[in-house]
Amino acid sequence: MVNDNIKPLSSIVPMAQGKANDASETDPARKDYLEGRRLFGEKEYAQAAQAFHNALMGFEEQGDEQGIANASDRLGDACLARDEYAMAIANFKRAYAICEKEDDSFSQLALNKKMAAAYRKLGDHEKAFELLYDMLEHYRLTQNPKGAVEILIVIAEIYNEVGDRGKAADTYRSVASIHARFKHSRLAEEFNQRAAALELAQ
Repeated sequence: MVNDNIKPLSSIVPMAQGKANDASETDPARKDYLEGRRLFGEKEYAQAAQAFHNALMGFEEQGDEQGIANASDRLGDACLARDEYAMAIANFKRAYAICEKEDDSFSQLALNKKMAAAYRKLGDHEKAFELLYDMLEHYRLTQNPKGAVEILIVIAEIYNEVGDRGKAADTYRSVASIHARFKHSRLAEEFNQRAAALELAQ
């Protein structure tokens, strides 16, 4: 294995710096990976997907689990950008399995957000809700009100999409109560108004 320790997927960015940059000049997998990132940044999603796929194959040959997780994650991003949602989920799940094995909860959370978005696009609201409620529980346990608010807003939007305006309104009221607790009166009022508007529309 090139690296026995999985790093958070957010650590992808520094990979292009320092010693890793020297290695990327001789390591074809890292070269493909960095090329994929460049192409993705330029919105060349099909070419980026090909580069990440090549990087993934290279990391597999090396037995580099960190590389496999990072390339799978980025390949998932490229698939998501191309509206290939099922393929995106498959790649995110592969990255997730490695992160789970390494107890990398930060990366698991990031991947769950992407998978929930992909399931939502596929119209699989049940699986999207399952992931979103898991994330909400994580934010409650870690006492992260900002994260909880972000997830609750997405949950409310999906309830509205599926026509359950009552649950959407209740969820917006939960968002309002969190804002009220932190003295964000303007935001609390905004979400209470959203809830009221939904109830009127029922």
